[in-house]
Amino acid sequence: MVVIHGRLEPEAGAVLMKALEAGRDALAQRRRVADVSAETPQNVSHSEGAVSGASDSMRTGLIISEDPPSRGQQQADALALIAEIALHRGIDPGSAGERYQVVVHIDAPVLTNPDVPGQSVLEDGAHVSAETSQRLACDASRVVMRHDADGRITEVGARTRTIPPALRRALQHRDKGCRFPGCGLPFGQGHHIKHWAHGGPTKLSNLTMLCRRHHRAVHEEGYEVERRPNGELCFRRPDGRPIHDVPAPSAANPTDALQAQNGGAGAQIDARTSMPGWQGERLDVGWAISVLHPSAATSGQLT
Repeated sequence: MVVIHGRLEPEAGAVLMKALEAGRDALAQRRRVADVSAETPQNVSHSEGAVSGASDSMRTGLIISEDPPSRGQQQADALALIAEIALHRGIDPGSAGERYQVVVHIDAPVLTNPDVPGQSVLEDGAHVSAETSQRLACDASRVVMRHDADGRITEVGARTRTIPPALRRALQHRDKGCRFPGCGLPFGQGHHIKHWAHGGPTKLSNLTMLCRRHHRAVHEEGYEVERRPNGELCFRRPDGRPIHDVPAPSAANPTDALQAQNGGAGAQIDARTSMPGWQGERLDVGWAISVLHPSAATSGQLT
């Protein structure tokens, strides 16, 4: 038995619950089909009035069914089905705007200023922070709905992509993954450096790719990113200190470099190097410290 514990972001939790619901429905449909097939009378061949090769249960059509699975078992089976499908068809999530749909209702003033009162909720009523809604709105489909004073919908606009597909392809080609220093994941989400709700344009110069983790860090954890006049990105910690670019990993094999360094120093490292050489007697701690740290012995700190 495998027990998994973890916490998800609100929108990721909503996606998982939708996937589990779809998995449960698919498995329930399979069980119904299997039950119908089992209850269908079997074709039995007769020879001289005798039934050949048929058991009593097949002749009478009796079905012995097990108890239906519990809710927890249904959830576990659905999760296993999701994992099997992901491994079978690949786990590349694709672009953020085309993967799945999580509906978030947020008032326009809240999208502009998280400190003003207003709603920011998922479709099932779960509340999320305004910063989370701003992050989701960075790279999503958008539908503008207008309400009257009583809350009735008076107008629903057409759904539009925050980042159009052609612009997304150009963004992916340019950034080739998350641009946060030291990350480089090959897939991510489009981020408006100046949010469109604050008047930022949806064009390549105002966009960058960030993975889910670092997109959340920029919107919800106080990290900042800006594009300098020369086109380079500058990331800053919540305290304002810049985050310097991490150099690309060396193409050399670190094991070969370490072996060459040891060989140059005359150290022959093999499988027996780390084996102790004493005969099992107790360690003389004072003597060991005097050898490893002679200054401790000369300063009179050993007792």
